Amino acid sequence: MSAEEPDDTPLSTRPNKSALKREMAERSSLIERATGLSDRELEKLGLDSDDIAEIARVRAIKPSGARNRQLKYCVKQLANVDLGAVQTYLDDRHSQQLEINQVFHDLERWRDRLVEEGDTLLGEAMQEWPGLDRQQFRQLVRDAQREEQNGKPVGARRKLFRYLRELAEAANV
Repeated sequence: MSAEEPDDTPLSTRPNKSALKREMAERSSLIERATGLSDRELEKLGLDSDDIAEIARVRAIKPSGARNRQLKYCVKQLANVDLGAVQTYLDDRHSQQLEINQVFHDLERWRDRLVEEGDTLLGEAMQEWPGLDRQQFRQLVRDAQREEQNGKPVGARRKLFRYLRELAEAANV
């Protein structure tokens, strides 16, 4: 090949090193989260027994430098394995947990408002939960208010919360 002839071969492009590092970090994070899943769950997600064994080796080690090394090794071993199903499963599970937490906090706010405002919220509560037993509900609210005024332990507040949770579960069924 002479100096005057044009070179038509494309330049070999090296993969972007930063992008590769980001991908490996994301994969490492995903595998770390996957260690919280059982072998049965991983099997249902389509991983074969060798892949599950690699993740189990990471799971078996307590958090330390050794676990980090084993995690890196696992990431390299699972480099060609499609973990899309695992990612989707973990994301769905996380969003469901967030939803459960939101319902829990909403019920706590209801309980606190009921203890503060009492019977004035009865109409709102009956709209929120049509299956509400009015007499039992009012008694639970009064007990919680009495408990709050006397500075006693929070047993009645817990009972009120449980009742609200049962109503919410019955409404969502």
